[in-house]
Amino acid sequence: MAMTPVDAIWIFFLLTAIQPVIRQRLLEAARQRLIAKIERQRNSRVILLVHRQETMSILGFPVFRYIDVNDSEEVLRAIHMTDPEVPIDIVLHTPGGLVLASLQIARAIHKHPGKVTAFIPHYAMSGGTLIALAADEIVMSEHAVLGPVDPQLGQYPAASILKVLEKKPISEIDDETLILADQAEKAIRQLRESVRELLEGKCDPSKADELARLLSEGTWTHDHPITYEDAKRFGLCVSNKMPPEFLDLMNLYPQPVRRQPSVEYLPVPRRFERSSRLWW
Repeated sequence: MAMTPVDAIWIFFLLTAIQPVIRQRLLEAARQRLIAKIERQRNSRVILLVHRQETMSILGFPVFRYIDVNDSEEVLRAIHMTDPEVPIDIVLHTPGGLVLASLQIARAIHKHPGKVTAFIPHYAMSGGTLIALAADEIVMSEHAVLGPVDPQLGQYPAASILKVLEKKPISEIDDETLILADQAEKAIRQLRESVRELLEGKCDPSKADELARLLSEGTWTHDHPITYEDAKRFGLCVSNKMPPEFLDLMNLYPQPVRRQPSVEYLPVPRRFERSSRLWW
């Protein structure tokens, strides 16, 4: 039976509809193969905590990913399935998220008897930094960054809320701000103590106290980048020897395609040939 134009249109729409599903399945399979390869090479458990800050939109509204309780459940399950002696390699690519979830992951990593290495290909801010601090070693790419872990209450930094008490008399501050200030003081103290707990055994106690205050008390804005050089100066156990396999893994977590890309280039290596002074 000959195919009619209507049949062709239906087949076209069907292929268009299933194409993203097929592409996603192929990406997932490629990630699983590469994870298995890295685990064989390093004799470790590889765990990825990857969030894209810009994801597919729903009804035109962008959806943002962050560390939540579902993430902590999955990571804890992976750790529980790992023998105590087996090293853990955790790849962090996240803008941060809930303190509760981040601390659950960080404490589980901190208590794992085997060596834990946190790999930061691009950035691990806020809660991601909290998790990285729990690792025995942090490996950062050349331009990767960590960030402060000072708590945020709603849309305001806890440290900034406390500043209000210093700037104005109590009689001029409304009740809601006073309640927020009380919560802010508790949140900062709790984060400071948690960072000190995670750094236990990794550096001198006085250095751990200093770093805990520096990271949790609003020394910088919450999005302040902490580079490899900064982390080294802070006394953290950090390396910039990023294995290429972990960067290859990040290539398998592409950003959702937008109608017009804001960054574009030919995805091939460009080398400089000294003898001919040509790029190839």
